[in-house]
Amino acid sequence: MAIYHFSAKIISRANGSSALAAAAYRSASRLHGQRLDRHHDFSNKAGVVHSEVLLPDGAPEYLTDREKLWNTVEAAELRKDAQLAREVEFAIPRELDQEEGIRLAREFVEREFVANGMIADLNVHWDTGADGEAKPHAHVMLTLRDVGEDGFGKKNRDWNRTDLLEKWRERWAEHANQRLAELDIDARIDHRSLEAQGIDLEPQHKIGPAAARMVEQGLASERLEEHHAIARANGEKLLANPALALVAITHGQATFTTRDLAKFVHRHSEGKEQFDRVMAAVRASPELVTLGKDGRGEDRFTSRAMIDTEKRLERATVTLEARRHHAVATRDQDRALARAATRGLFLSTEQRDALDLVTKPQGLSTIIGYAGTGKSAMLGVAREAWELAGYRVQGATLSGIAAENLESGSGVASRTIASLEYQWAQERELLTNRDVLVIDEAGMIGTRQMERVIAEAEKRGAKVVLVGDPEQLQAIEAGAAFRSIAERHGSFELTHVRRQRAEWQRDATRWLATERTGDAIAAYAEHGAVHAAETRELARAELVDRWDRDRQAVPDASRIILTHTNDEVQALNGLARERMRGAGALGEDVEIGAERGRRSFASGDRVLFLKNERGLGVKNGSLGTVQSVSQVRMAVLLDDGRAVAFDLKGYAYVDHGYAATIHKAQGMTVDRVHVLATPGLDRHAAYVALSRHRDQVDLHYGRDDFADQGRLVRTLSRERGKDMASDYLQPAKAVEISAPAPRRGRFEGLRPPVASELSPAPLDRAVARLGRAVADTMRLRALGGSELPHQRVALDAAAKELNALRPNGSRDLQAAFRTNPELVTDAAQGRTARVLQAMTLESELHDDRIARADRFVADWNRHARRAAAFDRQGERWRGDEVRTAMTTMAKSLQRDPQLESLLRTRVKELGITPSGTGSLSHDLLHWPGLSRGRGIGI
Repeated sequence: MAIYHFSAKIISRANGSSALAAAAYRSASRLHGQRLDRHHDFSNKAGVVHSEVLLPDGAPEYLTDREKLWNTVEAAELRKDAQLAREVEFAIPRELDQEEGIRLAREFVEREFVANGMIADLNVHWDTGADGEAKPHAHVMLTLRDVGEDGFGKKNRDWNRTDLLEKWRERWAEHANQRLAELDIDARIDHRSLEAQGIDLEPQHKIGPAAARMVEQGLASERLEEHHAIARANGEKLLANPALALVAITHGQATFTTRDLAKFVHRHSEGKEQFDRVMAAVRASPELVTLGKDGRGEDRFTSRAMIDTEKRLERATVTLEARRHHAVATRDQDRALARAATRGLFLSTEQRDALDLVTKPQGLSTIIGYAGTGKSAMLGVAREAWELAGYRVQGATLSGIAAENLESGSGVASRTIASLEYQWAQERELLTNRDVLVIDEAGMIGTRQMERVIAEAEKRGAKVVLVGDPEQLQAIEAGAAFRSIAERHGSFELTHVRRQRAEWQRDATRWLATERTGDAIAAYAEHGAVHAAETRELARAELVDRWDRDRQAVPDASRIILTHTNDEVQALNGLARERMRGAGALGEDVEIGAERGRRSFASGDRVLFLKNERGLGVKNGSLGTVQSVSQVRMAVLLDDGRAVAFDLKGYAYVDHGYAATIHKAQGMTVDRVHVLATPGLDRHAAYVALSRHRDQVDLHYGRDDFADQGRLVRTLSRERGKDMASDYLQPAKAVEISAPAPRRGRFEGLRPPVASELSPAPLDRAVARLGRAVADTMRLRALGGSELPHQRVALDAAAKELNALRPNGSRDLQAAFRTNPELVTDAAQGRTARVLQAMTLESELHDDRIARADRFVADWNRHARRAAAFDRQGERWRGDEVRTAMTTMAKSLQRDPQLESLLRTRVKELGITPSGTGSLSHDLLHWPGLSRGRGIGI
């Protein structure tokens, strides 16, 4: 179970510490301290699996020698109470093997410490705890002085900033979670304190190997005793109030499994007896609600508090929707349209229909719009109509940049929801029955926050207009409130994409919005906009090459580079600055102490603001160009045309703005976009990234991340939509919740089918009907739900129709879907030629049982040979791609007991040794060659 631990302390002479002694202990080595002429020998210490000194650019090479490094540090400090080094210690997820754990720690240390000028002495320990589980962690000793070719200089006071530790803590969680996601490991860590997470439990101390050995030797260990005491105390708190566990678990997810619960209780209890008691108490808690099984057959639960929140949200939306207090006269709407026309803005028929909806008198309106369908333009006209009718219009969004985009696009004065809630808590700027509250990017708002805002609007009699797209980036907190409201109360959908100028690109955006990511990427590939390189590093370089050529060819166009992680953003910003510097586009560099570390800025630099500041008129995510910069002051021309200047001592929340994360880009529109794909992406992020542009988007990837375009498509098509507890409720009184209205037509706005598709043969129609039924069920399961009664009826009817035309047709078709899930989309869209071929093959294989087993054995061994060959050639990433296919093969046996039974007699041919305790699929998944290759210890 992955745990979070990250701490920092100062190694100082004031408490009797020695840098040499500390370094020797952490590296399990023998070092001689020159200051006291003393040897520090810890070479017999076990558990140190990696040890190295990492130098920043410009540091003398001799400092890679640990003994010379820390003797030099000791010599530079003359005071008897001198601070010698900073030590950072963090836990490595135990789900990783040693190689992956070391790589994870090393990359983090290089990025956060070494890149900012510190020398880092990194030591990775792989100890075993008292419970027999691995306790991997890293000790990092960091120097405190600037270092150059001549050695150490002055102490760097910026490294002592109080906010820096919290930034490191957050960055470690982001870094580790990204790697866990890339390796398909179902574990995450959270950097926030328990108090910040709203959990009334005490954090536990980390227990090192020394304390553990003391206990094994029968000696007392105060730290270990305190650790166990905290665990016991937390366990007692959970026994006294089991609902605490439910509060913690449902903070980020509306529903959870038994495994999720066990992981939490294991962390916050002491010993098996207390663990069992706490688990029993939570399972018996009246606050726990059993929802039934999900699409994967796992029991799913939620808390009564989450159910109550969803019910309060439902009641508030019902009340709002029933009110008719916010009418807009036709003359006011006509005047608003006429004003827009004088500015050259003419709404389409679809936008006019949306305008009619939001200006109706009811207190709740919901607009779903594909990316780039002109939501902001429509809202701008609606704002004028509301204001002409005497209403005050306010905008609310989750992020500062989204508020800025809403305000600039529609003229609606906008703020973040957090800011509004703060004002409301102070009884200031309260809503009234003459207010219209427009909530943009509503799909990113969690259920609890949505309920608070809707309840406040309902209490004050205000009208609420929800605008967003549930297919774009999902809420960080628990729930999918916007989707749920749209399904319950209905919505108007804007499907005519206007942002892209080329028709085929508008088609691609519609495909991204309707779960056809593969078709969209294929379209961009056909037009030369998908670019593969051998490695991510080369892909990054080629992306910046293309960005630079484009910048010089079309200098007046707006552009942005997008990627998934902050690490990649920083790397891309650095490369882009190098090109700007080489082209003579930047003035003289000035190094400043920015929020994310030391940064060099010059006139001409692109700059990104990282924190809302009302006094400056900037938001978290605002972009601009540096006009001038000094050590104390920066002047920036914002992209909206405003000029701002500020004192860097009062506001240093800036970074380079050539690249940004996809999360910062939702709601953004620019002329040209360059995207670097990495394994952490999913369908929602891909949709956002590939729909920000007007003229052009280029997608780059490395074959060390994605072996080919097919693998890229599979990753960028992953469904990670959030669920609601009400998605699983199926008693009679909850039928309305569990059987929502259709979300959106999958093919709305697309080109009409060709003539040959208008009158398909009966067999083609039957295949398409079953394909649509399966696709409908898969969409619900992707959200964590189980199939609904009407879906089962549709599946059975479609299967019956197909079997009447072709004996065992439904069996063969569903087998083809399991073999190649992409065929579901083909069938649902009426493209049946390839589907019928696959059905024929499955029929032949089913009739020939030996052939099915032969094919599996041959494919398995072929994959195993290829993976081993790639590993020998040093192409580990390509071997991992093959092993991913082998993992899929092994898991497929869980759905095919007949084939598994046949293969049990052929385990020697598969090259495995049966465990005798698990299924064959389990044995294959734990085959050493597969487990080690995927970076997962066994």
